[in-house]
Amino acid sequence: MSAIKTTGTAGPPRLLPVLSHLRYEHLVAGVSGGVVSTLMLHPLDLIKIRFAVNDGVTKTTPQYNGLRNAISEIVRMEGLRGLYRGVMPNVLGSGSSWGFYFFFYNTIKTWIQGGNTKKPLGPTLHMVAAADAGILTLLMTNPIWVVKTRLCLQYAGDVSLAESKRYSGTVDALNKIYRTEGIRGLYRGLVPGMFGVSHGAIQFMAYEEMKNKYNIYRDLPIDTKLGTMDYIVFAALSKLIAAASTYPYQVVRARLQDHHHDYRGTWDCIQLTWRGEGWRGFYKGLGVNLTRVTPATVITFVTYEHVSEHLLRKNLFNVLEPKQSTSVTNEQA
Repeated sequence: MSAIKTTGTAGPPRLLPVLSHLRYEHLVAGVSGGVVSTLMLHPLDLIKIRFAVNDGVTKTTPQYNGLRNAISEIVRMEGLRGLYRGVMPNVLGSGSSWGFYFFFYNTIKTWIQGGNTKKPLGPTLHMVAAADAGILTLLMTNPIWVVKTRLCLQYAGDVSLAESKRYSGTVDALNKIYRTEGIRGLYRGLVPGMFGVSHGAIQFMAYEEMKNKYNIYRDLPIDTKLGTMDYIVFAALSKLIAAASTYPYQVVRARLQDHHHDYRGTWDCIQLTWRGEGWRGFYKGLGVNLTRVTPATVITFVTYEHVSEHLLRKNLFNVLEPKQSTSVTNEQA
């Protein structure tokens, strides 16, 4: 007598258990959110960077008195195109960063949950998942951010800059930075960027906790989808909390990436900023940053939530997941 056994194994064993929780819908939805928000709000990002690197000492760069003055001066000196300097690496950077971030974060979070998306993690584990995702994303995208920063800091009056520091576009900037500064040049600002991982960790922790608490208040499972207005409120609040608490690292990072200055390292930049401008120097551009990042985050998160919900419901990426296999064995009775 023979018995037939069927097993629902997923083919060869995975090298890492976390890989069993990969969902590409989160990657596509994150890229979508990052690209949409960047195209809409890039001019504010450019102005924020220019405010951040303005140390009050260098006179060869434009001086702006505020947001409206900055916009009018840039348009007057560089035309409307001036407001979109560095937009291509910004789109690439934001799209890939948000895509990878949501992808890694949801993979790690689901792994910690053991595949049970209804299991609450609590603030600490949410921050751990977000921090891990942030480090992985930063290592992959830092060169794009260096290029974006330098293209945003190409001024119309930069006639004294060496040819090696004049960039005609994203590819040209990548080539020249690598050729003249090596890999280190493409990873300038990495150290403060690592500290900046705390920004994403705080933001995602606050966002997830607010969503979970709201669903618990409504007596619903924590993975229940919310309405658009709920996402808007929670995304805005979480971003304000994160931005206000971690903004100084963005100033230090932008200054290290600025090719008009030559700091010896992160600590040298911090010392010179403190000595010349005091604590206020670490918050330059904060107003512009909040004006930009709050709507940007809202657009990104709302786009992500709706696109990921649609993709997960359609299950369009199941072809990328391992098929279940059936094995048949004969046992002689």
